[in-house]
Amino acid sequence: MRNDKALISNLKNKDEAALSQLYDAYAPAIYGVIVRMCRDEQQAQNILQDTFLTIWEKAHQYNPEKGKFYTWAYRIAKNKTLNFLRADKKLIQTEDLSVYKDKTQTVKSEVDTFQLKGYLNQLEPHHRKALELVYFNGLTHREAHEEMNVPLGTFKSYIKQALKKLKLSYDKAIVWLLIIIEVIR
Repeated sequence: MRNDKALISNLKNKDEAALSQLYDAYAPAIYGVIVRMCRDEQQAQNILQDTFLTIWEKAHQYNPEKGKFYTWAYRIAKNKTLNFLRADKKLIQTEDLSVYKDKTQTVKSEVDTFQLKGYLNQLEPHHRKALELVYFNGLTHREAHEEMNVPLGTFKSYIKQALKKLKLSYDKAIVWLLIIIEVIR
């Protein structure tokens, strides 16, 4: 069994050889965890490198009384991987793709937005507030139910009911639009 205590002590003193030895000892296991989580070998290698860079920079924070070195390194790797996976999910469109589309498409999306706002205003206040907190303010369900001061299950039912009502409103609007189009022809 290796003498991790001496290596970690040397690592805390910024000994590059200690980092190299710890990397050789722990990188394969940590890489395995990362690659299983992100399912992308290139990104897993980048996250592994970033993990060991953080280990190097924050070695002074490791406390052997709180747990094993592997557990500490594993948590760093897991958090970095989760952050990568979260960052990969773009929640907001950052690129303007409208230059490639027909200009009438822009007008239609403005009408859709206007209609959606109208439909939102028709919802009961607690349903509208629930949707606003989650979809427009970016809160999680847990954060939003606390904001509204209602149980989590109740909050989730608000969201479900509101989305169901919006869907019905849109469906009705589409039916009316089809009727109007047929009458105009």
